[in-house]
Amino acid sequence: MLSFSDVAVGYESGVRVGPLTFELEPRQTTALVGSSGCGKSTVLRLAAGLLMPAAGRVAVAGEALSAANIAGVRRRLGYVLQEGGLFPHLDAAANITLMARHLGWNRERIEERLQQLLELVQLPRELLTRRPAQLSGGERQRVSLARALMLDPDLLLLDEPLGALDPVVRYDLQRELRALIRRLGKAVLFVTHDVAEAGYIADDLIVMRDGAFVQRGSLSALLAAPADEAVGRFLQAQRQIADVVAETP
Repeated sequence: MLSFSDVAVGYESGVRVGPLTFELEPRQTTALVGSSGCGKSTVLRLAAGLLMPAAGRVAVAGEALSAANIAGVRRRLGYVLQEGGLFPHLDAAANITLMARHLGWNRERIEERLQQLLELVQLPRELLTRRPAQLSGGERQRVSLARALMLDPDLLLLDEPLGALDPVVRYDLQRELRALIRRLGKAVLFVTHDVAEAGYIADDLIVMRDGAFVQRGSLSALLAAPADEAVGRFLQAQRQIADVVAETP
């Protein structure tokens, strides 16, 4: 569903990400973890076509991203930005249905899909007339996820989708997000600083450091055999890992 082939990008600051090579299969959920500034969000931006690589090839469902096809390919992607990325001047309904209206869907089709999404993300209909500032953090995340799912994309890209929430709300939404991902059966690539969250939600993890992929595998496999001492320290520094490993089937 998503592939990187020797993908690299550089910044004026001298920071370089890549070269990176990996594949994400249909129905697979992979989490990118690593310290701040290691390049996790850059990988998502490359996958979404918001950033074009200086070298290498990014492909979605076998179609290489290019300036000529990026608009069409993006319709197959759902992207949830950090802290939701909702438009503050639009109410929840307008945020969710923005792309469908832009593409000219009729009112009946939009309403049918909106009702499906409200049930899917467990968002009460009475919240649709509220603007983002009038919603709680958990409600905003549900609206953001519904917006990303509006066009029924093949691939979901989630950038710290639960990062700005308080611990109790985050715990509840972790469970809901995991169940939702399994129900949808879509390919998912998501970024998180929380290794425990990554191990709970994802099929496998990719550990990043200094713009490079250091190791990939399940949380239990990474804990059992870290690629190097730095990976081991990073994983062990995260809290609740043992509990997550024990709880995850």
